Amino acid sequence: QLQLVESGGGLVQPGGSLRLSCAASGFTLDYYAIGWFRQAPGKEREGVSCISRSGGSSYYAESVKGRFTISRDNAKNTVYLQMNSLKPEDTAVYYCAASRGCIAPMAATTYVYWGQGTQVTVSS
Repeated sequence: QLQLVESGGGLVQPGGSLRLSCAASGFTLDYYAIGWFRQAPGKEREGVSCISRSGGSSYYAESVKGRFTISRDNAKNTVYLQMNSLKPEDTAVYYCAASRGCIAPMAATTYVYWGQGTQVTVSS
């Protein structure tokens, strides 16, 4: 069974940090580019970041550039999203997803496998 599982979410104060993990089971992650998306209540799902299969290229939404860093460890079959300087507007459910490439990195329709999401809440 092909599965992506996110972890690492939680409650953090503004200015704090979290690191999300996306682990794959049932398939080898290094055949896929991996993206992170988020969805806040009442809002559409938006792309946050994408990393290529090799890890040599990465893409970020303007709203997170300079604060978030995507990385991958193919040996561990895991992709990470390091989130620093968190703001209340970063509050959302965060999802990871797999695609053949970061062709349209922020377009959810280009991703074929999705995880169930992990909640991130930024609040004092």
